[in-house]
Amino acid sequence: MAEGGAAAETLQIERLFPLAIGRALLPPDPLDTAVQLQVIDGLRGEAASNPDPGCAWTGDLNGVWKLHRHPAFAALIERIGHQALAYLEAVGFERHAVALHLQRCWPVVSEEGQVIGRHHHPNAHLSAVYYLSGDGSGRCGCLRFWPREHPNELVSGLAVGHGGPIATGHPLNAPWVDVAPRAGLLLLFPARIEHAVLANEDPDDRRVSISLDFALTAPAAVDTPPEYLAPHPSQWQELG
Repeated sequence: MAEGGAAAETLQIERLFPLAIGRALLPPDPLDTAVQLQVIDGLRGEAASNPDPGCAWTGDLNGVWKLHRHPAFAALIERIGHQALAYLEAVGFERHAVALHLQRCWPVVSEEGQVIGRHHHPNAHLSAVYYLSGDGSGRCGCLRFWPREHPNELVSGLAVGHGGPIATGHPLNAPWVDVAPRAGLLLLFPARIEHAVLANEDPDDRRVSISLDFALTAPAAVDTPPEYLAPHPSQWQELG
């Protein structure tokens, strides 16, 4: 065998076009967290679900979607904004060429047994979730991400399981990925990625989080925005 022949016959797998999930731990101040939880409880009032008892309470469907304008969350929103800009740079955006807008922010409270169904955010470009509770075990309900497609399944449908020939949970053909909540954890991800929240199985721990939606436009100073990037809102004109 020629020198180096053995190495040439060793299969190597390259992971191309990975989904970029931003993850940052923003150590919370216990006093700030206590105030924020109190504010969320006040905004939620007597409501406990959305409205099905099995579905977690989400502020966006109950008129509570401007949490970013509440003084108790101002410092936190600023920290999250810095991370969102860092995410854009990490995935290749030129910072001077885009403007990032926080368009809505709402609380989510999941009691024991409650879930949030599979969905995505078609009204946004970048989404984020920040956890006010959770110990990293996932008992209070993991965030589950689904891939838009399974490029390695070879035979369509095999990657979703159902006793097929693909090993359960294989990293190159996993049907989904779960992320466990942890107080202070921030996740950023493309808004079009489908996700859900699994059931809260911890009777002693409510899952409380803050969701955020961001939109990208051209900067205000750009006279001719790129074709696929909306002009800055300052250039828009409302009709009617």
